[in-house]
Amino acid sequence: MSEKSQTNSHEDNLPSKLLEEVENVGKEMRLNAEKKQKLLEEVKKVYLQGRFEPAEGIGIIAAQSISEPATQMTMRTYHFAGTAGIRVTYGLPRLIEIFDAKKTPETPMMTIYLKRESNNATEAAKLAEFVIEKKVMNLINRISLNLNENAIEIEVSDKRRVDVMQRIIKESVKNVNVRSREDKISVIAKTDDVKELQKLKEKILMLSVTGVKGIKNALVRKEEDDWIINTIGTNLSDVLKIKEVDEKKTFTNDIYEIESVLGIEAARSVIIREALKTMQEQALDVDVRYVTLVADIMTFSGAVDSIGRYGVAGAKTSILARAAFEETIKHLVKASIRNEIDNLQGIFENVMVGQIVPAGTGMFDLIVRSEE
Repeated sequence: MSEKSQTNSHEDNLPSKLLEEVENVGKEMRLNAEKKQKLLEEVKKVYLQGRFEPAEGIGIIAAQSISEPATQMTMRTYHFAGTAGIRVTYGLPRLIEIFDAKKTPETPMMTIYLKRESNNATEAAKLAEFVIEKKVMNLINRISLNLNENAIEIEVSDKRRVDVMQRIIKESVKNVNVRSREDKISVIAKTDDVKELQKLKEKILMLSVTGVKGIKNALVRKEEDDWIINTIGTNLSDVLKIKEVDEKKTFTNDIYEIESVLGIEAARSVIIREALKTMQEQALDVDVRYVTLVADIMTFSGAVDSIGRYGVAGAKTSILARAAFEETIKHLVKASIRNEIDNLQGIFENVMVGQIVPAGTGMFDLIVRSEE
């Protein structure tokens, strides 16, 4: 067989996009005809292994391939390296968090990468200190109520922060007069109710003075050639505004925050990354294609949907499929009141009524033409 006919046989099986990439790699690596042919054969081999047969139940295979290893996962949490007492969710609880698409993760975290010019230990340490949110309660020596003047008196630990703190209190708290003298700030309220003063005191203590709102702690570590900052707490939109931060690599484990800041495709990527990382931490090897399929199903509508009764499973058109998942009576009663019809087009509903499922050989009807 000539080289041209061999190439054509490959072209019959490979998409044009893959053939273009093989051509580009061949040019970049300056491969001769023999090596290029070998590369083409390897690409074809991997491509054919990655395909699935028509009518294959890939959804069920994906569910089983993720769920079975997940039964081996630990139910515990561990401490965040380098800081005492901070628990980071991992294992099965974290996997449930991802696939249930919880609005806020139990332990929101960010991974901050630095631009090339700031990618060193000194800059990373400075930035880590800068991003940690410091509230009024972290920057004072003492706070007390002065009932004679209906005032809250604050003794600031660093005189240089007095002006900033005074401005923030003025902007954030209404109907008060704020005065400062040396390292002391007096907040005079227009009320003599002790309970109201106490509430005002609690509000002032929780006001953010410096750092990025929501970032409770930060840890610097080195990963190959990169200095990375891991944070407890997340605020992606504000962190990306910092000039030293590499906005192309920095990410958070909060799927909804990623969606709102960077869009649905970025949210899909984070679902895949977080799910694979969680399973790899437990030494579980799950094919990336199954996780990708689940991420696609969760995000194809343009918003992040959970795999559950209020998400993907609850949105199925089949009444029996929804009833088989959860809240059986509710779905059956609603369908009977609305006079809904189940056309038995899916797998679950056909199993329930004892019919051949529309998968595999069940997808096709066999017609026999007997001789007259």
